[in-house]
Amino acid sequence: VVGFLFYHTIVCGLPIPRHRNFEEVNLRFYVRKKSADTWRRGVVFIRELVPKIAIAVTARVFYGEPYLVLPMRSEVEDRDGIVRVKYEWRRGNEWEHLAMNAHGEAQSYALGSHEEFITEHYWGYTAHAGHAGAGERRRSERTSEYRVEHPRWKIWPADSFELKADIATLYGEKFLEPLTAKPISAFIADGSYVEVQRRATEPASQGPR
Repeated sequence: VVGFLFYHTIVCGLPIPRHRNFEEVNLRFYVRKKSADTWRRGVVFIRELVPKIAIAVTARVFYGEPYLVLPMRSEVEDRDGIVRVKYEWRRGNEWEHLAMNAHGEAQSYALGSHEEFITEHYWGYTAHAGHAGAGERRRSERTSEYRVEHPRWKIWPADSFELKADIATLYGEKFLEPLTAKPISAFIADGSYVEVQRRATEPASQGPR
């Protein structure tokens, strides 16, 4: 589960009025795809939460991503050597959240570390929907791929972590056990400028594994 704060967002070279700064919380898994000369490490999103309808519609149209629009808010504080981050979303009358605390200065992660594995993914993959006709949906046979570019980030290892949510309702029963267990790692990243390129579509036989 990953939380982001987006600032000064531009889509296809144009800013969307009143939609440039917003939160996102997503559940994802990681894949790899063999290219001509290397393995591409990528991400597939299971569910992405955002507070803006226009952002969700744009992402679905351009990238085919599974967005859900909910009221959201966030708190980010870096004071006296303590870093606190909290993302909240509301379903019905209940606020749920992802929160972490850390301390000290942001640090570079070690090569080959779990933190490097999580942060160093520069490709995104989505299923390209197909139809058999007469409104009957069939299994997709194509995969969409897009590139994500950003410099290496620095991180604060989390001193505390909390995911408070109705996991079964939000993500499904099959995610209840892994998302209520103690995480292998939890950290806060400093972030940077990020560029997401246009997606390309290819046969699933060439898709991620």
